[in-house]
Amino acid sequence: MEISELGEFGLIRRLTEQMQPQNETTRRGVGDDCAVIAPTEGMQTLVTTDMLMEGVHFDLTYVPLHYLGYKSVMVNLSDIYAMNAKPRQITVSLAISKRFNVEMMEELYEGMRQACEEHHVDIVGGDTTSSLTGLAISITAIGEARPEDIVFRNGAHETDLICVSGDLGAAYMGLQLLEREKAVYNQQWANAQRSGNPQEMERLKDVQPDFAGHEYILERQMKPQARRDIVEALAEAGIRPTSMIDISDGLSSELIHLCTQSHTGCRIYEERIPLDYQTASMAEELNMNVTTCALNGGEDYELLFTVPLTDNERVEQVKDVHIIGYITKESLGRTLICRDGVEMELKAQGWNPLKEKE
Repeated sequence: MEISELGEFGLIRRLTEQMQPQNETTRRGVGDDCAVIAPTEGMQTLVTTDMLMEGVHFDLTYVPLHYLGYKSVMVNLSDIYAMNAKPRQITVSLAISKRFNVEMMEELYEGMRQACEEHHVDIVGGDTTSSLTGLAISITAIGEARPEDIVFRNGAHETDLICVSGDLGAAYMGLQLLEREKAVYNQQWANAQRSGNPQEMERLKDVQPDFAGHEYILERQMKPQARRDIVEALAEAGIRPTSMIDISDGLSSELIHLCTQSHTGCRIYEERIPLDYQTASMAEELNMNVTTCALNGGEDYELLFTVPLTDNERVEQVKDVHIIGYITKESLGRTLICRDGVEMELKAQGWNPLKEKE
């Protein structure tokens, strides 16, 4: 069905009519000029916004709309968890070009709904408009936490331990795999067109790449998980991080953010950076340095945080958390200790959407 047949308000009704609030703080959701949210007594409100642009942040050549909807929500919830808070509501705004139909938007929203249900979050509003260039998704997430629980980037202190959840570099390697397969397909299609071979062009329409053995890195790229479990595990262990950030642009960039905000230096150890086997295997296949991928790849959406040295034993007991180094004086700089003992200065070389392409 063409979106124009429903119109803006008809599309909104179609996408949101089955939604029921999961949070007591959501007093009024979609349907009025504004949502109504009742703050919980003793809590403070946190707000974050992310925008995803087709051709910049995602490529619909290989990203299913369901996964895109899921990921677009997760990247926002990750920011809330990175403040040691709980997400409660989101608003969703879409700019849609004419090549999208109603069923495609339902697929996108189904992914969003799945992510929201998993994290007990309500979709309470948003906007839709037309686009001349493709699909744009803007999501605002609203969370809450007690003032004493909120963790900022500027709280790291000398001797604090540097910790990271999960493993790093997998999402970036998943992206490299998808881009490689896209390039191979495009080259085959161009060759078939040049040769004027209709049978080959028809065959290529149904060709699917073989991703066997690479499922983990693909899932990390297309269906990332916001780490609510880590926030809950730290609270259960009685650990309050002194600083925290989520890893969206790469470990090196995020660690430099923490150090800059906290006016500190750091030392991390290459041998302690957590890596998955598929990440290392894919890096070797593509002749890439796996440590560089982990430091600069981004889109892992793991949590990078610091804890006091006195919490060493407790944090070591938290599942899926790894101690990779410690905070130093600012004058000592930000350093990576390589496996061979060589010391290298950390540089913010993660993805920058505003950087001009070379």
